[in-house]
Amino acid sequence: MDFQALGVRQDAAKTLRVQGIREATPVQEAAIPLVRGGYDVIAEAQTGTGKTLAFLLPLLEKLKPQGKTAQALVIAPTRELALQIGKVAEGLAPVYGITSLVLYGGADIERQKEKLRRGPALIIGTPGRLLDHLRRGTLSIAHVNRVVLDEADEMLHRGFVEDVESLLEKTAKDRQFLLFSATMPDRIRALALRYMHAPKFVKLTTETVTLDTIEQVVVNAPVEKKLDRLCEVINGENPYLMMVFCRTKERAQQVATDLSVRGYLTDALHGDMTQVQRSRVLRDFRAAKLQILCATDIAARGLDIEGVTHVVNYDLPQGTEWYIHRIGRTGRAGSTGKAITLIAPHEYEKLRRLEAGLKSRLKKGRSERRHREEKPKKPVVAEQKKKQEKKPLSKYANRKGTAHKGRNPRSRRQKPATKTNVTKRSKLR
Repeated sequence: MDFQALGVRQDAAKTLRVQGIREATPVQEAAIPLVRGGYDVIAEAQTGTGKTLAFLLPLLEKLKPQGKTAQALVIAPTRELALQIGKVAEGLAPVYGITSLVLYGGADIERQKEKLRRGPALIIGTPGRLLDHLRRGTLSIAHVNRVVLDEADEMLHRGFVEDVESLLEKTAKDRQFLLFSATMPDRIRALALRYMHAPKFVKLTTETVTLDTIEQVVVNAPVEKKLDRLCEVINGENPYLMMVFCRTKERAQQVATDLSVRGYLTDALHGDMTQVQRSRVLRDFRAAKLQILCATDIAARGLDIEGVTHVVNYDLPQGTEWYIHRIGRTGRAGSTGKAITLIAPHEYEKLRRLEAGLKSRLKKGRSERRHREEKPKKPVVAEQKKKQEKKPLSKYANRKGTAHKGRNPRSRRQKPATKTNVTKRSKLR
């Protein structure tokens, strides 16, 4: 469906077309009219379905350009997601005459204070830095009457629920509350119902997105040969951009280092890096200066990096939910992608549980080296057939003697090596 048919302004729809976005996704079609209608909304849809525009487009429309205080607040669980939402808002805000600001930890707080004095209408930030500014008195959200909680289930995983509740308590009582999440744990649902009034529900099933646009393959990889298998996958697939997900920060850094030694353009992304380092790595990866990004699950949520053609699970994810978030980095916005999971022999039980959660069996693949090493079966030569065929016996032949040539190889009796004298004497007589 066209964005203008959903009530989006013509100049905003034109800006989206310039960015290559022409048709609304299912979650946008369902959520935009509800948000424009002023309803509280709970939207459950997996990553890569266009949730950011689903709340930003109607939100920007309702903000007043002449306002001097914060009117809307978007809360994100990670710096990367906050920056990504800020980038989308930066491209659309001028159309509506709105200014926006992203607040996150690891950045210069004095510079953020200076920008806050200009009175941006839209604030996008992480819970910790937002609370920090509230304590310092440099940010006021008392007049904020529109609040968006993005990737709410990730907030729960990171222990931000109490921080989110503190922020909600400080906003206007007549606020419109929008909650977007890939999954809906009981605690998040309880939080939503506590602060919402007669919310409308939007839900997209995971099967409609994941299995249709992403080819999913499992490759057997013993632990000691996992790096070799990964290199075989890279050489065989020749990806444009590839993300390799590891379970720990140390593993992600080690895999990135090993790949670099082997000549691949790669770098790591994990929580031990400073914000400057992480921003540089993401910038280089988006610009295709890096071909492979080795990351922990911190990068699996909400990041929208155009051109990711392949995702590799170097380590199995914690569960089905994390698997969906990881492979959701490819096959986004209707494009196709490929997800490859490296499995060690002792991990097949976990794989079965993962497939049960997906309600689908993953296709078994094989590495390029194994494919090359497999030798074709040799055809049976005519001469070998002739040797195996038994010659017909004459009707006068002793069948046992002819077949065995007078010998019985199965006999355990040992024949004497030389003839005895008794035998010779008997012959003379």
